[in-house]
Amino acid sequence: MAFDGITLAHGVGGPKDLPISPELAIAGATAALVVSFTVLAVAWRKPRYDATTSGRPAPAWLAGIVGALWWRVLWRTVGFVLFAYVAAAAILGKDLVINPVFGVFYVWWWVGLVPLSLLFGPVWKAISPVRTINAAFAKVSGSDPETGVFTYPAWLGHWPAALGLFAFVWLELVYPYSTELGPVRLWCAAYVAVMLVGGALFGNVFYERADPFEVYSTLVSRMSAWGRRDGVLLIRSPLANLDSTPALPGLVGVVAVLFGSTAFDSFKDSTHWVQFVQGSTTSAYLLNNLALLAFCLGVGAIFAAGTMLTGLGDDLRRLQLPDLFAHSVVPIVVGYVVAHYLSYLVEVGQLTLIQMSDPFSNGSNLLGTGNLDVNYWLSYHPTLLANIKVVAVVAGHVLGVIAAHDRAIRILPPRHQLTGQLPLLAAMIAFTVGGLYLLFAA
Repeated sequence: MAFDGITLAHGVGGPKDLPISPELAIAGATAALVVSFTVLAVAWRKPRYDATTSGRPAPAWLAGIVGALWWRVLWRTVGFVLFAYVAAAAILGKDLVINPVFGVFYVWWWVGLVPLSLLFGPVWKAISPVRTINAAFAKVSGSDPETGVFTYPAWLGHWPAALGLFAFVWLELVYPYSTELGPVRLWCAAYVAVMLVGGALFGNVFYERADPFEVYSTLVSRMSAWGRRDGVLLIRSPLANLDSTPALPGLVGVVAVLFGSTAFDSFKDSTHWVQFVQGSTTSAYLLNNLALLAFCLGVGAIFAAGTMLTGLGDDLRRLQLPDLFAHSVVPIVVGYVVAHYLSYLVEVGQLTLIQMSDPFSNGSNLLGTGNLDVNYWLSYHPTLLANIKVVAVVAGHVLGVIAAHDRAIRILPPRHQLTGQLPLLAAMIAFTVGGLYLLFAA
C-alpha cells in the first residue's frame, strides 16, 4: 500500500534498516531473559505488586480535573468530532490512496492507540464514538447506558474482543482489497453496528469486555502510571498497574491475536515466505489466511502450555493459569508494536495529518496542515532505529518475565514457584528468538 510514494508495508522495513548483528542481538536477548530470571529467583522471593494496595493518590488538583464533567465531555467531543470528520471523508471522499481514511484507520487508530494509552490511560474508553452514541440513545430513551436488557455472560469474557481484533488484522494484513475504500467502510459500519447493538443489550460492560479497541487500549494502559481503585485516581508503578488486569476468559485470545498478528506482519514479508508463496500452486490468499491463523493460535498454544506445565495448589485449576498469567504478555505486545511500527507511525502518521486537510481530495486545506512536509529523521538514522527496536523487544520480554514471576510466587505453591516458571521462561525465550529473527528477516 503506498501513500504518496511511501510504502505502507508493516513490519520493520528489511535488514537494511537494522545495521546490527542479528546473531548478537538474539544471543544478547536470550541472555537477558535468563539472567533476569536468575536474579528474580534469588532476590525476589515475595510478591511486590498488589493492585489492591499499591499506588498513591494523584494530586488533588489533577484528580479534580480528571474527575470533572467538563473534562470527560471534552474527550468525548474530541472523539466524536474526529469520528464525524473521518466518516465524512469515508462517505463523500474519493476512493484514492490519498484519502485520509486509510491513514486514520490503519495508523492512528491501530498503532496510535498504544502511545496514547501509555501516556493518558484507557484513551479509547474516553473518546469512543460508539459509547457516545449509546449514551445519547440512552438519554433520549430515558434509560441508563450502564445497564442493558441482559446481563453480559461471564463466560464470554474477552472472546468477542479477540474475534474483533482478528477481524481487523485479517483486513489489514491478508485481505487483498484492504486499500480500497469500500471494504474499510463496510468494516467500520459493521463495527459500529455491532457495538451499538451490544451496548443496547448489555450496557457499558459490553464495551469494557467486547469492544476490540477498548480492550486493546485498556490493556496497553495497564503499562501506564495511571490507575484507579474504588474510584480514586492513583499514580503507581506500571508493573503494579499491570497486576490489576482482570483474568477474564478470552484474555489469552486477545494477547495471542495482538502478538501473533504482529509476528505474522513481519513473517509475510520475509524472503522465505515470499519465495514459498510465489512457488506454490496454492492461492497466496489462502496461504496467508492459514499463516495468520497459525501465528495467532501458535502464540496462544505456546503460552498456554508454558503456563499450564507446572504444579498446582488445591485452590487452582490448570485451565485458569493461562488467563492468570496473560497480563505478562502485555509488555511484550507493547515492545513489538514499538519495534515493528515506530517509523511507520511517525512518518505515515505525519502524512495522514497532512492528508486530513483535504478529506475530499479536491485540493482543500481545511485544517491548515496541507502544506506541511513529512520528517524522515528516524529513517535517516537506521542504527538508532535498529537499536530502539531491539531494546523495545528485549525490554518487553524482561518486563514480562518480571510480571510473570511476581504472579507465580503469589499463586503457586512454594515448591513450584521457581521450577514451575521454567516452562513459561522457555516460552518467553522462544518468543524472543522468534520475534527478533522475524525482525531481521522481514
